[in-house]
Amino acid sequence: MFVDEAIIRVLAGKGGDGSASFRREKFIPKGGPDGGDGGDGGDVFVAVKENMHGLARVQAHRTFRAEPGQGGMGKRCHGRDGADIVIEVPPGTVVYEETTGGKRQLVDLGTYGSGTFRVARGGRGGRGNIHFATPTNQAPTLAIPGVPGEQKTLHLEVQHLADVGLVGLPNAGKSTLLARISRARPKIADYPFTTLEPHLGMVDIHDSSIVVADIPGLIEGASEGKGLGHQFLRHLLRTTVLVHLLDAQQPEPEAVYKVIRRELEEFNSELAARPEIVVVSKVDTLSSEAKAEVLARLHHLKPIALSAASGEGIPELLEAISKVCALDN
Repeated sequence: MFVDEAIIRVLAGKGGDGSASFRREKFIPKGGPDGGDGGDGGDVFVAVKENMHGLARVQAHRTFRAEPGQGGMGKRCHGRDGADIVIEVPPGTVVYEETTGGKRQLVDLGTYGSGTFRVARGGRGGRGNIHFATPTNQAPTLAIPGVPGEQKTLHLEVQHLADVGLVGLPNAGKSTLLARISRARPKIADYPFTTLEPHLGMVDIHDSSIVVADIPGLIEGASEGKGLGHQFLRHLLRTTVLVHLLDAQQPEPEAVYKVIRRELEEFNSELAARPEIVVVSKVDTLSSEAKAEVLARLHHLKPIALSAASGEGIPELLEAISKVCALDN
């Protein structure tokens, strides 16, 4: 099962306690302080793992705990630092911290770049009594305990790094189109909600490669939680262009178009403002007269007539995508 959200608990390591120790050697019964410092607690990091799909493994683990620092010891021995822990997440993951007032974004790993990001800092190690000897107090018993590490509840969300997003009603032909233009092999069948999770496909255009995302079909009320598509609309937030598929067999294609547009606008106004290419799919199922009638009714949207089965309209669609994504240079 694809999991694109996870709530986890992270606990950075506690710093080791400083030591209140005194030198004890033969013929030196009352040596001075020699307690060492405690080691620092381990940090908790998140890092992108390429080719990782979803957060199922992260969600199953639930709690991530870094190692505490080792306590200081006699003979001025300092404790060892605790080991860090790295949580691997898919590309495009956004990390939020749950707070009493809601949640605040810590990092968007889709734009942060390579490397790791620290989400919880380990506690500082405590100081040993060697630091507290003075001319008037040559045998201090004071040692500082280690500081607790940060503890946080994190909310992780995957937002796929796609250039093109396919939108439309269930069974509009999105998965068939993705399979036609890319190497992706999503499940395809002639009934609604075949797609139950986002699918990504790599498409080669003009010696460049772009990523196309197919999400579950939208229905009216999707932005309010109805159907399946609302769970995955966030995967379109990074796209450059939306390809809006309208089933040629729909009796009221313009009404369907307005429904989907409204759902996009209510979910995210910036997403709705992205460049859009309208496609009338499955035109191979219509007669020439019916096809012309549908295209005439939607002429103001400048639709591309397309059949993923026969290949009609595929070159025109790829060319339109390349212009929006500036791949024709």
